[in-house]
Amino acid sequence: MEVHEYGPHAWYLLRDGQQLYLDVNCNHSFAYYSFTMQLNNDEAAKYRRRGGPYLDELAHAIQYSAPGVSGSRSIYTDRLAAPEITAEVNNAIKLWLARG
Repeated sequence: MEVHEYGPHAWYLLRDGQQLYLDVNCNHSFAYYSFTMQLNNDEAAKYRRRGGPYLDELAHAIQYSAPGVSGSRSIYTDRLAAPEITAEVNNAIKLWLARG
């Protein structure tokens, strides 16, 4: 797992083999959290066509839908990555940041 692309203060795109994961920095008033999900085939295709601007839009949609807020009706809530994937993502981001 490694950081493939970065949207400053908004998201990280990570690659693990053929899989792409988007880690979005969400913040809602006093609540800050990361939301990590695997890109589906349609999202991955849009990313390949449009690049970072598409991820900016997707991250905004995720952030706006508040998938980590209790009672949220976000369409992304059920796409939250498994805890072991989230741990790998967090470790990869920490390594990437340490390399500066």
